[in-house]
Amino acid sequence: MARFDKPRHPAYSKLGEVQYFQESIEERIGNLAAEGLLNYFLEELGPIVYNKAVADVQDRLQACIMEVDIEVHEDELQYWRKPERQKKST
Repeated sequence: MARFDKPRHPAYSKLGEVQYFQESIEERIGNLAAEGLLNYFLEELGPIVYNKAVADVQDRLQACIMEVDIEVHEDELQYWRKPERQKKST
């Protein structure tokens, strides 16, 4: 289960006044309940978000790998086709 150290951000100290609950459900929850809810979401949804992020990175890396041949491709058998050599041979 993912556990995070308490951030130093001042918003963490107001965890008991979770704005979502106040505005959407019109209910206040305390720090302990808010922390438990956060841990629940991290444990349940964290792996889903993480796996999606890994899949996105894999897709991006695969796209980059597919472009490597375009970026670093060198034409073969070009010795006699280079302009400098063509000038010398005439």
